[in-house]
Parts: sequence; structure tokens; C-alpha cells
Amino acid sequence: MRKKLTPKLLDSLLPATGKRYEVRDELVTGLHIRVSNAGGKVWYVATRVDGVSRRIKLGTYPILSLKDAREKAQMILRDIQLGLFQQREEESEEKVLTLGDIIPQFIERYAKRQTKDWKGSESMLMRMEKLHRMRIDAIKRVDVVRELERLIADIGDNGGKGTRANRGLAAIKKLYSWCIDQGIVEVSPVTGLKPLIKEVARDRCLTDDEVIGFWKGCEAEGYSFEQFGKLLLLTGQRRDEIAAMRWSELDLHRGTLTLKADRTKNSTTHVVPLPKQALDILRSIPRFLGSDYVFTSTGRSSISGFGRFKKRLDTFVGLDAEDWRFHDLRRTAATNMAILKVQPHIIEAVLNHKSGIVSGVAATYNRHAYFDEKREALQLWANSLKNLAMEGETVAASHQYENLHRAPGSLSVGRAGDVRAKLER
Repeated sequence: MRKKLTPKLLDSLLPATGKRYEVRDELVTGLHIRVSNAGGKVWYVATRVDGVSRRIKLGTYPILSLKDAREKAQMILRDIQLGLFQQREEESEEKVLTLGDIIPQFIERYAKRQTKDWKGSESMLMRMEKLHRMRIDAIKRVDVVRELERLIADIGDNGGKGTRANRGLAAIKKLYSWCIDQGIVEVSPVTGLKPLIKEVARDRCLTDDEVIGFWKGCEAEGYSFEQFGKLLLLTGQRRDEIAAMRWSELDLHRGTLTLKADRTKNSTTHVVPLPKQALDILRSIPRFLGSDYVFTSTGRSSISGFGRFKKRLDTFVGLDAEDWRFHDLRRTAATNMAILKVQPHIIEAVLNHKSGIVSGVAATYNRHAYFDEKREALQLWANSLKNLAMEGETVAASHQYENLHRAPGSLSVGRAGDVRAKLER
């Protein structure tokens, strides 16, 4: 269609339903804008260069305004008439964009703005090293499949059932969709490509002995991983939600942690009633001067290095145990709350799962849905966890006491009294 383009008209153009459509400008011959089904808008000028039809990309709207697009189109048309455009094309070969060139642009201009797990997408795309030097428009479906298979082989199963490779496929699909919207490529080589590995839902929970080991492992850490690990288990919240916790999100007087929508996976504000044990831990944490982060070593960002932390915990949880992850602590907390007779919908509300959230209009006015019930459930779990930790200390003390009798001279009378006191507690 041909129309007199205006900024108001451009802003009102709706995403395409199916195939992209074009709107041509009445004022500048050949100038038109393409609208994709994702709503992306790209300027082009269609003309003939030495008798050959050409479609020359100008840029994206609104970065390139209507006024700028008209001026640029007119300059190109003028240069074609004077032969300057052809001369420049001969003198300088257009830079060919590779996947390696595109990844940083995709992360900065799309992923960081649109996805919460942009770091995960960036990590998986950076792993696809064999594709980085290939032209973005020359990568074929078979190239992506081979690279994903290599990732599966390199990463190994490691209890993950190949889910990382599936995340990699999802990331490169998003990247190509963005490239099409930006006019960088015309087609995606991964359209309709199914995941190479069928994902199996995890059902791993830590046993009581593993929970005791995890707790001891945290105590061996000191600030800040000790408190972080304990709060992770006590609250049942997601790893990054606790790791990036702010003092401004906490109300220690009321005993709550309020996670705003931009900090939760399902983009829903979540109020976590904190059990007494969690509040005691938080009150013991020193504050970093001038920083809002609860767990930080620099004051400018939250803690990281979770992989190294987990490896240290493996020594306590059990190297021979079935593979576990930090996310399994959520399932462990949920399972134990169920054992303590907490109702399923309350457990879902504690975990901030969509099925446990009051939806619709009610959600707008009821930010504290099931607040009292959630507090009771988390306190029950915290009390059970405390008893479990004390039981672990008693067992350890019992072993020491037995060793004391086997080797009477190995411990002083005072030390023996300490061990005996633990058993009597």
C-alpha cells in the first residue's frame, strides 16, 4: 500500500499477521517500511542500479526517524544518478556480519531488555564457538544441529538430561527471530527445529542426612555463603532471588521479604513471611556501607560463584550421593512441608508458582494472598529443620562419646564433659 507517511501513522502500524507487509511513502519514490509479525519496522529504498533492481536497507524505525529515512533515501537516489553509489560499492566491500558480531548486539539491544535470564542466553550462545566465525546469513540448520550435539557431548548428562543444549536452541531461535525483525537476515535456519533431547522433570529431594550435611557445609563457609545457603533452604525461594536480596526488600519488624515483579520468574509480586530462624540469620549479617545488597563482597553487585560453593558443599552433602542442584532445595522444602501436612495450594503460594497465585482482579488487591498460612507453613518447616540440625549434632556427639570410651585417654575430662552435655541437651 502507498500512503503519505507520518510519525503518527508509523507508530500505529500493527504487527503483521503471517507474512510481512510494506507501506510505501508517497513523497519519496521507492522509500518504504516493512513491518514483521513481531512488530519490527525496517526502512528500505527500492530502485534500480545500472538497470538492476535493488532493495537497499536504510535502518530501523524509530531509531531512524521518518525525516532521517527520507533524507537518507534521497541522498542514495542522488548518488545513484551521479554514479557515486556504484563507485563506493566497488571501493569498499560491505562488512559481512558473523554470529560472533551479532551476539553482543542481540544481548544488549534485545535480551537485556526483554528476558530476565539474558545471562543464561548469553552463556549458551557463547558456547557455540564453532559458529561464531560463520556469516549470520550462511549458517545452515545442519550447522546448528552439529553444534548442539557437540554441546551435549561436552557438557555431558550431569543429571541435566541435556537441558542446557535445549536452552541453547531456544537462545539461537530468539537471536534469529530478532535478526529477521531487524532486517539482518530474511529467514531463520532453526525455524521448527525441535529440541534434540527430551527433557525429564526432576524429582530430586535431599534426604535428611543430606540436609544435615548441607547445613554443616554452610556453617563451614562463614559470611556470606553460610547465611545465603541457610536462607535458601529455610525459605524455599529461588537461588537468584535470595542471592540478590536487598535490604530495602526486607521488613525485619514485620518479618517479610517482598520480591517485586521484576525480581520473580513469573513477574508477580511475591511476599515471603520469614520464619524466626531466618530473621535471626538476617539480623546477624553485617551491612556493607552504602550498598543495598544483603549478600555482596563489593557493594556494587550481589554474590556469585555458586558452582564453586556447590563443589565445597558436595564434601558435606556426599560425593557419592545422586547429583543435586540448588534448585532441589526448593523441592526439598516443598516436600517436607507436605509431610508436615501443609495444604498443596499453600505450598504453591510459598514457592510463588502460578498455580498457587490469586489471579485476575483479586491479585491486584491481594498482594498478601494466604499470608498467614504461608507464615505458618514456613515456620513449621524451619522448626523441623532446626530439629534435624540438632539431631545431626547429637549423632555426631554420640560418635565422639563412643570414641571417648574406646580411647579413654584421647580426650580431656573437660572435653568429655562438653560432649556429654551435647547428648543431654
